[in-house]
Amino acid sequence: MSPDTPKKKRALIVDDDYAVVQLVKLNLEIEGIEVEFAHDGLQGLDCVRKSAPDIVILDVNMPRLDGWDVLWELRNTGETRGIPVVMLTIESDGDSITKGWSGGVDCYLPKPFDPHELVSMVQRLLEISEEEKYVGTRGT
Repeated sequence: MSPDTPKKKRALIVDDDYAVVQLVKLNLEIEGIEVEFAHDGLQGLDCVRKSAPDIVILDVNMPRLDGWDVLWELRNTGETRGIPVVMLTIESDGDSITKGWSGGVDCYLPKPFDPHELVSMVQRLLEISEEEKYVGTRGT
């Protein structure tokens, strides 16, 4: 890869529903985004620590560690605090949405969802994240 070639962006999907993982994975890969996945919260946190994805797509209801706890851990750890998080979940009541926003999600998308809408959200969050990195390092 030449120095001018942009690095491929990487997404981590943390969801215990295999069909959802495959749908999201396919749609992101079509857009040139590399995808890794985990099927529970503990595995998801391990993947974040090992591979430092550019974005996390996170379900709430999962075995071993739920999405709320994963979100809390991501937002309260220095190395992961700035990773954009999309909450993709069946939890669509007002309290859950408020809990997501209060917890620091960047986008909240209830299931069932439009894959094109999710891809657009992911692309926009990746653009914003890249702009913030550039602005943060400019002039140093």
